[in-house]
Amino acid sequence: MMQVISALKGFAIEASDGKIGSVVDFLFDDSSWKVRWLVVDCGSWLRERKVLIHPSAVSYSDLQDQRFEVPLTKAQVEGSPDWSEDQPVSRQMESRIYDYYGWDPLWGAPLMGGTPGAMASPLLSPPYLGLGEEAEPEVPEEATGDAHLRSFVDVVGYRLHAVDGEIGHVENFLLENSDWSLGYFIVDTSNWWFGKRVLIAPVAVTSIEWSDRRVNVDVTREQVETSPTWDPLVAFQDVYAKQLHKHYGWPGSRA
Repeated sequence: MMQVISALKGFAIEASDGKIGSVVDFLFDDSSWKVRWLVVDCGSWLRERKVLIHPSAVSYSDLQDQRFEVPLTKAQVEGSPDWSEDQPVSRQMESRIYDYYGWDPLWGAPLMGGTPGAMASPLLSPPYLGLGEEAEPEVPEEATGDAHLRSFVDVVGYRLHAVDGEIGHVENFLLENSDWSLGYFIVDTSNWWFGKRVLIAPVAVTSIEWSDRRVNVDVTREQVETSPTWDPLVAFQDVYAKQLHKHYGWPGSRA
């Protein structure tokens, strides 16, 4: 089932012996387009501390009450590796968290191998592309963080540029809750196309200019204008997904 990811912000996280805190953000991998961590604010319970919870530990058993259940105790969470919100989430930090809880860093591995929506191993370094160039001085990994890990909260508002001009900005994402993959950008085109909202699949992304808060996509404005109409108030259906992917020539579908 697909749903807007923002609807899950504020959900309570319930351990086996009480509430841990509330979800305030989602960290996703911008190469696999899969949520890798839920950021949980523990409030006054742990001195305003924030902790990271892996999606594989989350149960959807009580969505109507706006809460997730996790098979952890409050003592386990309190003793987890300390992470500051201002501290980059490095692969070393992730490795410590995986080891501490016994979580599988390759969760979602059946989708590995470059398939859109697959989860890349967070323990592998991004490919080196600087062939023939002078090597950059090494910076301690703890100071730099994982270059592919991004905050949902930060990305909201990024401008989307088609090959022939801007089409709008990132308003939200549609999330596939079975594997926590981000199936589509929800794009608000209000500054260009009378407030319409359209869906753009991550497979269309050609580059992301993080410093300029801009996402470049391989579609035209005309394709966007003539794309199948999406109604945010209607549940996402397989028929619509097939129409959308056929229109743009995208592989597969996300329904």
